[in-house]
Amino acid sequence: MLQIKNAKVLDGTGSPAYTSDVTIDDGRITVIGTAAPTERTIDASGLVLSPGFIDMHAHSDLQILANPDHTAKVSQGVTLEVLGQDGLSFAPIDDPTRAAVRRQIAGWNGEPDEFDFSWDSVEGYLARLDQGIACNAAYLVPQGTLRMMVVGTENRPATKAELDEMKRLLAEGLQQGAVGMSSGLTYTPGMFATTDELVELCKVVAEYGGYYSPHQRSYGKNALDAYGEMIDVAQRSGCALHLTHATMNFEPNRGRGVDLLRMIDDGLAQGVDITTDTYPYLPGATTLAAILPSWTAEGGPDALLARLQDPQDRDRITHELEQVGTDGCHGCVTDWNTIEIGGVKNPELAGAVGHTVAEIAAGIDQPPSWVYFDLLVRDNLATTILQHVGHEENVRAIMQHPTHTGGSDAILVGGKPHPRAWGTFPRYLAHYVRDLGVLDLADCIHHLTGRPARRLGLTDRGLIREGYHADLVLFDPATVKDTATFANPRQQAQGIPWVFVAGEPVIDNGVRTDALPGRAVRRTPAA
Repeated sequence: MLQIKNAKVLDGTGSPAYTSDVTIDDGRITVIGTAAPTERTIDASGLVLSPGFIDMHAHSDLQILANPDHTAKVSQGVTLEVLGQDGLSFAPIDDPTRAAVRRQIAGWNGEPDEFDFSWDSVEGYLARLDQGIACNAAYLVPQGTLRMMVVGTENRPATKAELDEMKRLLAEGLQQGAVGMSSGLTYTPGMFATTDELVELCKVVAEYGGYYSPHQRSYGKNALDAYGEMIDVAQRSGCALHLTHATMNFEPNRGRGVDLLRMIDDGLAQGVDITTDTYPYLPGATTLAAILPSWTAEGGPDALLARLQDPQDRDRITHELEQVGTDGCHGCVTDWNTIEIGGVKNPELAGAVGHTVAEIAAGIDQPPSWVYFDLLVRDNLATTILQHVGHEENVRAIMQHPTHTGGSDAILVGGKPHPRAWGTFPRYLAHYVRDLGVLDLADCIHHLTGRPARRLGLTDRGLIREGYHADLVLFDPATVKDTATFANPRQQAQGIPWVFVAGEPVIDNGVRTDALPGRAVRRTPAA
């Protein structure tokens, strides 16, 4: 039993703060207000007590198991993260698909040594999480993985029999506790799904009370059309829609965040259930291979690597990247000055980390496309990048919208991962609340706690209420600050002395404990 005394409580609803004691017992909040003394007391005078932060877009699918310390997330106050993002993850899965997915998203998850992939179902993956992790985790069924298992990597519509099988696997995953479905519609093979195919899958998600979380077909030249397609899918299927990393990037979208918000408002007015998440930074992060035109990936990774070494294919790819714009680069012509290498698997390439493709090319007097192909081939497609394509006015406008929640989109591996892996949530509190006043503190806490819990369908998390899970954060509103930078991204935030998961301190007076109280969070299906 533990008691937090004299805290300034922000309860996750957006309501103003009040001062109170909060008592925790057996993983739950038992008393808000005066109570009998407990075996441990924390004096929280001057500190804010809020629900734990919910990361609505995480890429920790393997790292949370392979490196359960997970300090990057819990030290910034994250007590629940949503995995299975962007249509590619590890459940449900079969052996051939597992090998292909591991290779395709090694840049997201790394390749943990001697890792035990002892599951093939959503139920099995959630059971592995239940063995003990740093923070809680929910899971989305990945549509691209379903398609790879059933259809393969061909660019063609699914047959009726194939669609029925994908729907069966999706329903099974939702019955086993997944909270919805994700897509990666700029990643193969998920991008090969038609709109009608997505509608049929989302009808299954709707039957089980889940939500659809798409990485859509474009965040660049055709971003508004891509957002419109996703809203159409939600409207036709009756499925709740969560527009993840809801950004308007690349030069064609400068200042157009307001256009997206008008589209969202129109959808809401028509009865579509829409929420969003963003990260509070300008650059994005993905794999170096992701910006390729989609035709290059047909047939899988080996076919892709062969094309990257074929002179005629290289000429065609270079023309599309530099002159036309590829679907992988969101319809925009690639600016090599915006592509910074974030991580490599091949240690011989470590010198490339932290430099743009343009800088590397200038240093060796070679065309940027030559550097691009060389990195992809020598690193076996595992290279990750930072893509400097965001706009501050769009970031600010979108985070103020009443559908907004927080999501880090964080990749934890690589030599210089995006600082959002360690800094997303304190950056909201420090930069956009305290420094700029873009968000009010109570409202920001609602964005990061109560609102995402509601999207996830959780009725006993995300708020400070008696009987709720004791997933809590104590922070100093005057000093909380992200310290992770692009030059030094693995830096623990300041001003967050205590983080509790299921009532256990995982950060105790600023220090990571050895506790692993987190578990899988399952959504009880509506059907």
